[in-house]
Amino acid sequence: MAHFVTRGLVLREVNYKESDKILTVLAEGEGKRTVKAPGCRRKNNSLSAAGQLLVYSEMTLFDFQERLSLKEANTLNEFRGVREDLEKLSLGSYFAEAAEAVAEEGVETPGLLSLVLNSLYALDKLGKPLALVKGAFEMKLCCLIGYEPLLDGCAVCGKPGPEGPRLNLNEGVLHCASCRGALEEDGVSLPVDGPTLAALRHIVYGDPKRLFSFTLPPESAGVFSGVCEGFLLTQLERGFRTLDFYKSIRLG
Repeated sequence: MAHFVTRGLVLREVNYKESDKILTVLAEGEGKRTVKAPGCRRKNNSLSAAGQLLVYSEMTLFDFQERLSLKEANTLNEFRGVREDLEKLSLGSYFAEAAEAVAEEGVETPGLLSLVLNSLYALDKLGKPLALVKGAFEMKLCCLIGYEPLLDGCAVCGKPGPEGPRLNLNEGVLHCASCRGALEEDGVSLPVDGPTLAALRHIVYGDPKRLFSFTLPPESAGVFSGVCEGFLLTQLERGFRTLDFYKSIRLG
């Protein structure tokens, strides 16, 4: 039986038996791990706080026959501002579901844990528009898993400032509106206005530590959000129930 200490964020929690939980944890240096949290649903149990969705903790885990159990935990950040606001909680849950979808069991995706933590912090403390945080998370997630779009210029004619710029969601390339027909794969292309293109370039090519240090005029927020969401869902070829729930709250 081997013990080790790591830091991890709970991406999903499932009740198990009478008082346990099965946690999906995104762990530092470990990737996605399935962890049993024994007794954490009992009143005043020392593991209760660490066994909740979107809580980041230092965890002592023990590995027996390739099954991990949580022995001790020291909570580092509960992101209370997210947990106490339904709209932010639904968006944070979407971040967790998306991260779980792309993470591999026992294999670290460099930068993924930092991205989710920084995005939750942005929701919790930065006061940024939710559409801005959501879009930045979605586009940066694409970059981390190998779907970085090409935004330097038109992929067909090479103009650094495409005329009527659009992003092809299948190919992940920028192009002029008039150059669309020359792409190998037509697919769906969404229009990208000037502020949105500047924001996308900041996210894709800029310093990850300054991911959220950009602003957008209100009229560009919807364009930005739609492009980032469309690109992620197209590349992953799937949707997310937490995203649907977030949208239902926004519309409600």
